[in-house]
Amino acid sequence: MAGAARRGGPGPRPRPLLLLLGAAAASLVGAQVTSETKEVPENKPADIPCSAYRSSWNNPRIEWKFQKGSSLVLFYYGGELTEPYKNRVRFSPTTIHFSTVTREDTGKYICEVVGDSSQIAKSEVNLIVQVPPSKPVAHVPTSATIGSKAVLRCTETDGSPPPTFRWYKNGMLMPPDPKTSLTFRNSSYTLDPATGELIFEPLSGFDTGDYYCEAMNNVGSPQKSDVIHMEASEVNVGGIVAAVVVLLMVLALVGFGIWFAYSRGFFSKRKDTTSKKVIYSQPSHRSEGEFKQTSSFLV
Repeated sequence: MAGAARRGGPGPRPRPLLLLLGAAAASLVGAQVTSETKEVPENKPADIPCSAYRSSWNNPRIEWKFQKGSSLVLFYYGGELTEPYKNRVRFSPTTIHFSTVTREDTGKYICEVVGDSSQIAKSEVNLIVQVPPSKPVAHVPTSATIGSKAVLRCTETDGSPPPTFRWYKNGMLMPPDPKTSLTFRNSSYTLDPATGELIFEPLSGFDTGDYYCEAMNNVGSPQKSDVIHMEASEVNVGGIVAAVVVLLMVLALVGFGIWFAYSRGFFSKRKDTTSKKVIYSQPSHRSEGEFKQTSSFLV
């Protein structure tokens, strides 16, 4: 492991680095691995144990890493805490102690221990910093056509662990399966508590009402969204007919205007005032028997 390179002598202190997983994983092939999950409220202290530590091992070398998503960062390396943990964490061979934790500390903490006889052990702690949900936002269409598909969504971004969602119509809790309730058995919908998505397919007139959603994760109190009214209505045939009639009237007026303009000569072509003229010349006195054309045409 990287810490072995430091035994030959002092050198510059390592800084927090993003690690390449390949080399680290290769050194831990065959290691004993334990895993656990801890949940701690935000802004409270937290102890994260290193179950991999063995007191019977001579001069064990300990390293901590913090993994969040695809990012893996050195946490305790070369005998010291890295930034930004120096002022927030206290190290001991068996535990790292946070004076307080924030939602940014949620992630996996990996302790790796290597003994002088090449023994290797590894333990992991999944830390979940508990954060109550904030006020969710309900995305509800204000109107929808009966027989169509209507999608309602509930979103919330702060809760940790991620909250689950419930929907209410006219103040009544909607069950995940409407067929189990006498109140909602005339509706046809699916409800996903994990995503907060409520889908009516097809929408019926019964589904008109006031809707709001609720987010909860067992941390703090459940939070409710604002109430939004959704109106389920038939296709407005009368409105469509009225729109067609108005359109036809507009087209008739435009046609009349064009006819009137033509009848008044506003669009007539300019008449050609140039005409052909024929000029005849009078015959001159000539002798009998002599004939010669004397007329000419000029255009």
